[in-house]
Amino acid sequence: MDRVRDLVAAGGVYVVLAQDRDRIAREPAYHYLLRREFEEHGTKIRALNDRGDDSPEGELTDGILDQLGKYERAKIAERSRRGKLRKAREGKIIATKRSHYGFRYNASRNGYEVDEETMAVVKRIFRMVGTEGAAIRAVKRAFELEGLPTPEGKIWGQFFIRGAILDDAYRPHSREEIEKLVVKGQMSADVASRLDSEKRYGIWWFNRRRTKTYQEAVNGPDGKHYKKRAKITQRPEEEWIAVPVPDSGIPREWVDLAREAIKDNVKFSQNNNQPWELSGGLAHCAECGWALSTHTVRKPNTRYVNYYYRCSRVQVHYAYKVCTNNKHQRADILEPMVWNYVSGVMKNPEELRADLDRLIELERRGTRGEPSKDAKLWADKLVEVERKRTKYQEAFAADAVTLPELKAYLSRGRDLQDRRART
Repeated sequence: MDRVRDLVAAGGVYVVLAQDRDRIAREPAYHYLLRREFEEHGTKIRALNDRGDDSPEGELTDGILDQLGKYERAKIAERSRRGKLRKAREGKIIATKRSHYGFRYNASRNGYEVDEETMAVVKRIFRMVGTEGAAIRAVKRAFELEGLPTPEGKIWGQFFIRGAILDDAYRPHSREEIEKLVVKGQMSADVASRLDSEKRYGIWWFNRRRTKTYQEAVNGPDGKHYKKRAKITQRPEEEWIAVPVPDSGIPREWVDLAREAIKDNVKFSQNNNQPWELSGGLAHCAECGWALSTHTVRKPNTRYVNYYYRCSRVQVHYAYKVCTNNKHQRADILEPMVWNYVSGVMKNPEELRADLDRLIELERRGTRGEPSKDAKLWADKLVEVERKRTKYQEAFAADAVTLPELKAYLSRGRDLQDRRART
């Protein structure tokens, strides 16, 4: 769609034709905005399933069809989710692209079977971490040196190894533990009654998390492209659904020992006790937009270590085009430079105020007086003001700004809110 918009803006396009109206936009409001944008360049939007024309009656007809299409998609999603919930409550697996490593789907793809070849690798993870005291990173290096096939055919990841240790699908559950799940309402009594009381079972969880996927525009050397992002939130425990799966064959003691070994692990940005101030997505590559990763270089036969930032895409060879920006930025130079700039800006509320006014004016010009965009603009600005207010308060607590400067900025935020109310 971005390419189509660029072609229309360049001129010479009479009509943009699609097979169906929802190929242009699935949200009626977006379809309306695109239609208005194209009309400014003398271009029309048409679809083969249009039912109306340019008359008011025709626009009404197409608008009704768009709303019906949106309603139909929402109902399909609702029915699909309801069907998955019912299937899980019946004790069946919801098949996805890939099963748990160490398992495979049965013939009907509604349950698991143990894959002895890959489950042997999972057993090694629990044995190395639980009984041999190996770190997760040591397990990763050992598997890579041996050339073991990975779950996704790429590289072994520490995140996968840690996730496997904490996954209840590999932990054998006794009959008593199954009955506790029934009491909590996380497994139906009918499903539990069909299980062999002499056997143990793993637990495959469904409906534990709510995942919202979206796309984010990223500017790179080849122009704008979109990355898929996901926001994951935990659902209330009473909504979880437990589905029994075959016993993995991993001793219960290994699982408990491995979990005990990693329970105090804390995931934060550090390397050899160096706190990375700009890691975790705060700094991005100017070439491709990827987050900067950390890198250390130790001089031979010495204890001296240099710390660097570099583009994380430079290291990726298996799935993405490698970034050409392979320059390393020294942490001891870059971090003070960034802090000096940020603290300097925070100590100058007048400059912040002027920048905010300019940004609001530019955004206002871009809305062309449309109420919906005006409302979104003000909402975004108020969120930004609230975020900056919190930063200012943190800076005041750290003695980076004075009390008069803090009061001046808080007063500015209240003025902005008053302007929003008047508008």
